[in-house]
Formats: sequence, structure tokens, C-alpha cells
Amino acid sequence: MVDLKAMPYYLQEEDIRWVEETISSMTPEEKVGQLFFQLTASQEESYLRELAEEYHVGGCRYNPAPGETIRQQNRTLQKYAKVPLFIACNTEAGGDGACQDGTYIGTGIKIGATQRTDYARDLGRIANREAAAIGCNMAFSPVCDIVYNWENTEVISRAFGSDPEQVASMSRAYIDGAHENAGFACVAKHFPGNGVDFRDAHLTNHVNSLSVEEWERGFGMVYRTLIENGLEGIMGGHIMLPEYVRRLRPDIKDEEMLPATLSYEIMTVLLRERLGFNGMVVTDASHMVAMTNRMTRREMLPLAINAGCDMFLFFNDPKEDFSTMLEAYQSGVIPEQRMQEALERILGLKAHLGLHRRQGSAPDRKSEEEGQREEAQRLQKAVSRDSLTLVKYKDPQVLPLTPERYRRIMVVHIRGAENGMTAFKKMLGMGGEDAAQKLISRLQAKGFDVFLYESPLDVMKQQAAEGIKPDLNIYFAGKNAIADFVKDMDLVITLCDVDLGRPVFGFSKGGGEIPWYVHEIPVVVIGCGQPTMLADIPQARTYINTYDAQESTMDALVEALLSGPEAFPGKDPIDSYCGLWDARI
Repeated sequence: MVDLKAMPYYLQEEDIRWVEETISSMTPEEKVGQLFFQLTASQEESYLRELAEEYHVGGCRYNPAPGETIRQQNRTLQKYAKVPLFIACNTEAGGDGACQDGTYIGTGIKIGATQRTDYARDLGRIANREAAAIGCNMAFSPVCDIVYNWENTEVISRAFGSDPEQVASMSRAYIDGAHENAGFACVAKHFPGNGVDFRDAHLTNHVNSLSVEEWERGFGMVYRTLIENGLEGIMGGHIMLPEYVRRLRPDIKDEEMLPATLSYEIMTVLLRERLGFNGMVVTDASHMVAMTNRMTRREMLPLAINAGCDMFLFFNDPKEDFSTMLEAYQSGVIPEQRMQEALERILGLKAHLGLHRRQGSAPDRKSEEEGQREEAQRLQKAVSRDSLTLVKYKDPQVLPLTPERYRRIMVVHIRGAENGMTAFKKMLGMGGEDAAQKLISRLQAKGFDVFLYESPLDVMKQQAAEGIKPDLNIYFAGKNAIADFVKDMDLVITLCDVDLGRPVFGFSKGGGEIPWYVHEIPVVVIGCGQPTMLADIPQARTYINTYDAQESTMDALVEALLSGPEAFPGKDPIDSYCGLWDARI
């Protein structure tokens, strides 16, 4: 049913025979198990053995832990698996997506700002070299989405940018780099394309509203490029594509419109028949609301397979989901032909990777070559330097910064709203030194006198914590004369440390958080997270994007600030003005 001699499998007769004989010898339970990709909840051997022997899972992903822990987990999984497993990682930005001691290199948007496809290739090669060293064989990368909407928080920092040609070339380069590691596959995401809707599919519906012609010029071109160059896997997103589906099925009603992972028109007619994709398809995580809010889970599981997805990402409850899928197969809801096709793609890809020749084993993690570690760190530093983007520069005299011109600097640290992930990291004590302290310590080392702005709102919170009635006059009437406000500083750096969404300003009545004073004193606004801060600070006259606050990034930033505007080589990979004319003035 599946052409296993063709791209992306290229199997020889003996490999095809292994696929066919393995499938023919499988029990119904073993067949159903291969459809599941599970997120491991533990590294305990008994748990991992249960996944392999009782649920017969086809693949696993996991949350990052120390490399040695992950290596041992992967060895255990492969030891007990009758059919070798895909073991996937999220190496979108570096080897830190495979293990905690892997090397972070840079997000897609940061790589995009360098305009260098060789960096994208090096990212794919180095990140997945680190992943392969601990037993991974598949990357849920690259993110080949296109930023059409600046308010989209899912991929604004993960995609390579808003230019489809750049997204295509960098995604292809990443895959080429990953393929330099023998026996390693890539799963590009999120088909049919994230980046149009402002909503988050984790939380609600998600719609790609492009016309058929717009989609073909953008996402269609990107996916055709990758498919024609040997892409092995695609992750289906929980994304509706109404204009294209209406073209394929003119009589469809609005209430019948489904996300791609449940849509036969998108996953089979568009992806398989029109784009000619012969590889394997896996769903995005099945806990996301854009998938779960459409029907019961009992209906949803088999429908994803019947729509054209070959693997289902993550059990909710293993026993319940496994039983649901098994019943659907045994009752004929999942036809035998569809099951056979999915299994041929799954096992065909495993044979392509040579997993059947390494069955029951996983590589020993060799102590990483010092040269390899140094190469990864050199790439990280180069990306940090070459991505620095001076987006807006209306006061050309501001840079370079020197202690002689700007001895006294106030740093205003702006954060985003706390979300589940940031709260989780705080609870675990993760994160280390914050972005403002990194910047302050580096400027102080260069001879500047730097201090951190204290919000009057923080003063009021402290009063309340100490049992003192907050002085509301601090908020409503506690204004200083302009001369008094600026007398203790020569320059202000507003550091926007926002990973997701919009900046949060605690004090809006003339305090220091919002740089209303851009015509009173030199101000440099720096986005060290999401690169869309001009939407909320359009009055900024000097605006820089660094894309993260890594140590190497802060090193490069301070050197560039002291060197001048020519030291910012990055090119804006999106419209950081967010389509707002007033942000440009």
C-alpha cells in the first residue's frame, strides 16, 4: 500500500521484508500500540517496561532531564520493546531540548534574524548530535510555521520569520543538518500552518484563515520544499483550514469544520494526494483544547487515524485510550486497510533509520568530545552576536553608550504576565539570575553606575506585606517634577523580559515603568524575549531585539551597545512594528 522504496524511506527488499513480516506477526494489541506516541511520566524501569510490553507503544517523548538520566531511560525502553521505538525530542533551539545539559543555541526567530541558513543547518546538526548521543532518533523540529500575525504567541519566537522563502530555506537547512547524524529523522510542524490566528491551540480553537491561493504561496510552498527534499515526518496541528477545505468539499457546513488532525480533507486529500507526502504523520499533543473540544475523546482517537494521521501523540489515561483505540480497530471503526497503511509508514520509517538492525539497544553516551562542546558554544555565541537587531533608531546620537556620556543608568525591568509555565519554573526554583541582573552586572563591569528602578507599586505591596496600610498617594498623587525625575540618571534602559504575550506595567500614572519620558532623557528599549514590544511601547525611539537573555546574548548586547549602531547586524525577521504606523514615528 505504501511505496517503501520511494522517498523518504528508500528501503531495500530485505528491509521491506522486515516491515511486512513484523506487521503480519503482530497481535491486534501490538498493532494498536504502534499508533501511540507517549510522553513518559517517569524513568522508573517498571513503568518504562509497562509502556513497552503492555502498551507496545510505537514511540516516546519526554520532558528534559539530565542527559545521563535520559540516556538510561532510552536504553531501558529499547531493551524491552519488541519493535524498536521512535524516541523524539524538541530540539527546536538546541540540544537543551533533548536534555538539560544540552547546548541552547537559539530559537527560530533568533536564527532568522541572522539571515544565515548555514546557522540553521548547524543548529540542526549540532542540536541533534547531542540528542543522538543519548539515544534519541527523532526531532519534533523544525518549526516551519510563518508569522503572519504578531499577536500569535505560539510560534512568534519559534518560527524562522514571516517570509515564506526564508522559512522554507532555513527549515530545509535545519533538516539537512539533522540528517548529518546517521539514523535521525525530522518531523516538521505544525501542518497546515500556525501563525495566522492570534489564539493558542492549547487553549481554544485555532484557524488558518488564508485563502487557497495565499496558503499555496506560503505554507504550501514551504511544505512542498521540505517534502521534495526528503522530510520523513509531519506533525499535524489542531488547526482548521476553512477556505481550502471548502474548495475541496464545497457542501461542508461550518459546524462540520474540523482541525487538521481530525480532517480527512486536510490530512489525506491535501497532504497525501495534493502535496504527495509519502512519509509518516503524527498528531500534535492530544490534550490541546483545539482538538479535545470538538467531540468526545472516544470518538476523537480513531477519527485522528482515519483522517490520515499515523500516530497519536500522548495517552490521556493509558489504559482508557489504549482500550478505546483497540476497540475501534477490532470493531472495524478503524478499517484494516487504514491500520495496515499506518503501520507500514511507522515501521517503514523505523527501518529507514536502521532501528531494526539495532533492536534492543541504544548507544552508550560517550563523554562528549571537547571539540564538539566548543563548537556548539561557538555557534551559540555567533548566533547571539549576529542576531542583534536594531529595529528602530530615531535618535542617532544615542549610541554608542560610554561611561563618559552616560555614567548613571537606570534599568527598568518589565516582565509579562505569569503563566502556568513561568509559575512552574518559579516553584521549582528554575531560571537563575534574571535578565536585569545580567545586564546590570555587565554594564557595571564596563564602568557604568547602574541601578534598578523600584516601582512605587512594589513599595505599596511591601507596605501591605508588612501590615502597613499602603499609601495610595504614591500611586495617585506621587508625581515628581520632571527635573527631579531625571536628575539622578543620564540614560534609561527599559528591558522587556516577556516570554509570552504582552508586557505588564504595574504603575501607569506617571511612574517609571512605561517610558513616557522618551523626550526628557535618552531611552533604549530592549526586547529580550518576544520581539513585539513596540506594540505596547510605540514611543520608543531606540528599540533593540535580542530574542533571549542568555549569557552569551547579554555579552554580545553590551559589547554592541558600547560599539555603536553598526554593531547590530541582525535583520528584523518579522514586522516588529506589528503593523502599527504609529510605532514607526
